[in-house]
Amino acid sequence: MIQTDQPEDGKMDEGLYSRQLYVLGKEAMLKMQNSNVLIIGIKGLGVEIAKNIALAGVKSLAVYDPAPVSLADLSAQFFLSEGDIGVSRAEATVPKLAELNSYVPISVVHEISEEIIKRYQVIVATETPLAKQLEINEIAHTNDIKFISTDVRGLFGQLFVDFGDNFTVIDATGEEPRQGIVSDIEKNGTVTMMDDNRHRLEDGDYVKFSEVQGIEKLNDGSIYKVKVLGPFAFQIDLDPSWGTYIKGGLYTEVKVPTEVKFEKLSTQLSNPEYLFSDFAKFDRPPQLHVGFRALDQFRSTHSDALPAPYNEQDALELVELATEIAAANPSILGEDTQVDIELIKELAYQARGELPGMTALFGGFVAQEVLKACSGKFGPVKQWMYFDSLESLPPVETFPRSEDACKPIGSRYDNQIAVFGLEYQKKIANLNVFLVGSGAIGCEMLKNWAMMGLGSGPEGSIILTDNDSIEKSNLNRQFLFRPRDVGKNKSECAALAVATMNPDLTGKVDARSDKVGADTEHIFDNEFWNKLDFVTNALDNVEARTYVDRRCVFFCKPLLESGTLGTKGNTQVIIPRLTESYSSSQDPPEQSIPLCTLRSFPNKIDHTIAWAKSLFQGYFADAPENVNLYLSQPNFVESTLKQSGDVKGILETISEYLQGRPYTFEDCIKWARLQFEQKFNYDIQQLLYNFPKDATTNTGAPFWSGPKRAPDALVFDINNENHFHFIAGAANLLAYIYGLKGDQGEPDKDVYQKVLDTIEVPPFVPKSNLKIQVNDSDPDPNADAGQLDNDIIENLASSLPPPASLAGYRLNPAEFEKDDDTNHHIEFISAASNCRALNYGIEVADRQKTKFIAGKIIPAIATTTALVTGLVCLELYKVVGGRDKVEYYKNGFVNLALPFMGFSEPIESPHGEYNGKKFDMIWDRFDVKGDITLQGLLDKFKEEEGLEISMLSYGVSLLYASFHPPKKLKERLPLKITELVETVSKKPMPAHEKTLILEICAEDQNEEDVEVPYICVTL
Repeated sequence: MIQTDQPEDGKMDEGLYSRQLYVLGKEAMLKMQNSNVLIIGIKGLGVEIAKNIALAGVKSLAVYDPAPVSLADLSAQFFLSEGDIGVSRAEATVPKLAELNSYVPISVVHEISEEIIKRYQVIVATETPLAKQLEINEIAHTNDIKFISTDVRGLFGQLFVDFGDNFTVIDATGEEPRQGIVSDIEKNGTVTMMDDNRHRLEDGDYVKFSEVQGIEKLNDGSIYKVKVLGPFAFQIDLDPSWGTYIKGGLYTEVKVPTEVKFEKLSTQLSNPEYLFSDFAKFDRPPQLHVGFRALDQFRSTHSDALPAPYNEQDALELVELATEIAAANPSILGEDTQVDIELIKELAYQARGELPGMTALFGGFVAQEVLKACSGKFGPVKQWMYFDSLESLPPVETFPRSEDACKPIGSRYDNQIAVFGLEYQKKIANLNVFLVGSGAIGCEMLKNWAMMGLGSGPEGSIILTDNDSIEKSNLNRQFLFRPRDVGKNKSECAALAVATMNPDLTGKVDARSDKVGADTEHIFDNEFWNKLDFVTNALDNVEARTYVDRRCVFFCKPLLESGTLGTKGNTQVIIPRLTESYSSSQDPPEQSIPLCTLRSFPNKIDHTIAWAKSLFQGYFADAPENVNLYLSQPNFVESTLKQSGDVKGILETISEYLQGRPYTFEDCIKWARLQFEQKFNYDIQQLLYNFPKDATTNTGAPFWSGPKRAPDALVFDINNENHFHFIAGAANLLAYIYGLKGDQGEPDKDVYQKVLDTIEVPPFVPKSNLKIQVNDSDPDPNADAGQLDNDIIENLASSLPPPASLAGYRLNPAEFEKDDDTNHHIEFISAASNCRALNYGIEVADRQKTKFIAGKIIPAIATTTALVTGLVCLELYKVVGGRDKVEYYKNGFVNLALPFMGFSEPIESPHGEYNGKKFDMIWDRFDVKGDITLQGLLDKFKEEEGLEISMLSYGVSLLYASFHPPKKLKERLPLKITELVETVSKKPMPAHEKTLILEICAEDQNEEDVEVPYICVTL
């Protein structure tokens, strides 16, 4: 066994598992840390499953596979090398598998017996004969051991799940519990929402209530089953004698555990229950169920040999076996359904194939089922899943597939050649591809490409760029990196790692650290883009994705796009002149929190966290930044006056931060204590001064009702952890911006108490002239408060210390960093948020949840990433094959929690027409060669296209308009386009620029305005 660093009971390395924690939750993670898992078979599929499980963090992982390594195993088994040939697969794999996670011990099992099986909570069988599966499953089912079997053959895959007679699912979806504000509860139990907010509940969900006035019994923590009446109302079983609703009330969804019963393999073989992976292939699962059983029988009669690639005799034998199985089990296909001969033959043709795309897809899917088995988190597969991607096969006219074309040639790619043929393998090897990003998706993609041999040929290459460096939290899902790589550049480490996996890629991966964007177009120039065959995004933000998409559209390059969010993932394929582009559709904008809610009327923890982050930004980033600008810019006050906003507030803050400068850490603690009083006592008392708890609206209704929660001022208590950590966090952050030494390690409460005992906190004095905005739709009554007349501003500015007297003095603005637990950022934001939550009677959040929301962290898990890259590779096969019909391609949508996989055809790119000519509105353009004159351009379009150009622009510069004065037209018409651009924009043309994009408005031959493509002038 490979020894590891075992965590203490009930603890985990949250720095390593942080992104996964947001997906699974702490309870599920701790359950996983008590689970021992055995994987049988460690070829391509087995090692994918093992890799994902090791990264996720179980108690221990064991593998069984005594078979010797062969050259063909290297087609998909990324931890094997030619030096391992002849060694047992398990023994060769375990050392590298153990490097993935120091908390997971990895061992080799040398036999499969009942005694061995009983040591594990989960058994995964790959490459295992059906007879052996039945034997193992019988033991497992009897002893409440979770059993999974899975197999991948070429572009076909199979999965079976048995979690026993009574498996408890603690949370089927993993979604955040829904909650909302109640506006009314009727005697019959009808609950109505506040302000037409949808409740988003479903029949059978459960909820609990709090803060209901009039029917107080609802607040005792009992849960109620929901019957949905519509999007804004639901009904519960309510006793009318409990009282009459008066006001208030919150509902919160409660996740109720459910029991799921599984049948054992021997029963399910003849009465299978399917999870459909592709609803366009609704009839496939029964056929493949018969086909995979036939394949097992074929192996049992041929000394465990699989059908030879594209061997007609072997294929016909498999069809015959499948027909016999179907006849003996008529319930599988149904009385009137025959075996699909062509489908079964295709299964035979590809049976020896082991494709990285398929092993990645099933490796991610199956590993998630293992994690469900360990934790009870998310809904498991019931009980069979079959999948195929036959549409990934290339056209035989271009890439012949026959027994001769697909026979082994003694290479590491033989298992891929077995499916696609030798010519196709040569095409893959000589591709030039661009991978943007080498994070979680990028690492998985590179691994798959290395196994495929993509870019490994004499004319091939992979260009990889990522300007990010490796952090500890990356190691949990970016599997090409190890602890020794922390701090290094991602792209360089990833390139070295895949060259180790496949030496054919040595020197073939061009690793760069340049950000792809408008600023680097001199690096990623026309020559760079023109030589590419396709581009793959592995990015985590929309802005970068959109830029790459625009470049791909301009240079007519296919783009493979994907993304993940926890257990959810999606893939999109963009094909020139065939599909719409990535930018053709957009997600709805993120819903923002109304300012008046943020300032005065929060009602949930998200509001208080946003407020606390804003407070952090103001105290420790904006204020010191403004101080530095004042000290470094001679005209700072004058330029500030020209801006809209709180000029008075900015100048007063600068005065406070310079004239109230702390000289010791004790001064910082005193400042923090007074800020606590201001924010959580004085401001709340002022709010209640303006709107007392018994205040009413103009209509006589209670002011403090619905989403407006009446607050209470806090009385400082050092023994309240949130109060104390606000002081500690604020004091340390203030010390940082002034360059003072703060706490060394954990803050000492006694030290703080001594300082706090010396502070005299003045009493609250209400401001009678302060106005507070009540509704976001109302004008801000204080909008102009910071805009004062020049005399007052000059007096305020003159009271500031002159910059010359502080020459060289600067503060250190704190740039928010969520993942450094020593910098006090999350400590302060969490404490500030919770103190405000205590003001308003909102349930507080732990630091982990605060970090998640404040840091806008994207939850991530290795299983989803692996599956999504597998789907991308299945589309990549089609791109390489040159498929030119949209129906061959698929955009994928997955949610491993449910579990769900769905596919749709990409949307075709829209078309337009002018003068009887059709064009593609996304991909077409007018190409003009050479630096033509404006007059020449106008004439060219009139003569060749029948278009009268009425306006011509370059970026924001209007180069030509038919309504321009004659003098201006006379000056511009003789100019060449580059001269015209420089004249109008008053900027020189960049030396690297080889093309100019010109937007035009034009009239057709009927003098009607028509939409036409842009012009691309190639210089």
